[in-house]
Amino acid sequence: MTGSRVTRSIVAITAHSGDFVWRAGGALALSAARGDSVRVICLSFGERGESQGLWKRPHMEMDTVKRIRREEAEEAAAALGVDVDFYDLGDYPLVVSEDARERVVAALRDAQPDVLLTHVANDPYNRDHNTAHETALATRMVAQAMGHDRATTPIGATQVLMFEPHQPEVCGFVPNLLLDITPVFDRKRKAMEVMSAQHHLIEYYTELGQRRGVQARRNGASGDVLQAEAYQRVFPLVGAELI
Repeated sequence: MTGSRVTRSIVAITAHSGDFVWRAGGALALSAARGDSVRVICLSFGERGESQGLWKRPHMEMDTVKRIRREEAEEAAAALGVDVDFYDLGDYPLVVSEDARERVVAALRDAQPDVLLTHVANDPYNRDHNTAHETALATRMVAQAMGHDRATTPIGATQVLMFEPHQPEVCGFVPNLLLDITPVFDRKRKAMEVMSAQHHLIEYYTELGQRRGVQARRNGASGDVLQAEAYQRVFPLVGAELI
């Protein structure tokens, strides 16, 4: 507990090693700054399809791309103040084996997350994102099962939040949470600047944060909210009164 606030557990399940930086870096840094336990699971390094900046370099090889992607993601995670695990399952396409799913289930039971962050269900531009989404929901389901691995503790009704895709309109993304990340945007910016393989995305996600900040203010946030991230809940929000 931090002050009067009960600390929480946050887990992000992402397709590629850069996804957590661009799409959820603010939320992760914000939770970490509040004392929450924050763990990122990167199912792949994005070495084939998410590393354009590296493959443009002369004499580049696959092992080198993976190494750089890992190092960059580790440095970005340190900037955000979060832990990161790499599963190295390959990308384009991302294929999650049964053994890998069991590994995710074990990680969820260990972390006991209050919130899972992951991709949208249907991204027609990048089917790896769909695979990561399905992996998050499938492993959440198994991790809840009382009869699975009786030596470990089932998780509860973990909320799942989908972070914003690159083309939200085409992906059917309808945000119902605008999260103020102004206090930690400098951390997100620092983490983004580490990602040399996709350096072209820094300006896009900086501007997106500002646009979502404007929308947050139009929806009742105070005037000092300058940057925000958008999320869509998978499951209903439970409350005792109308909000």
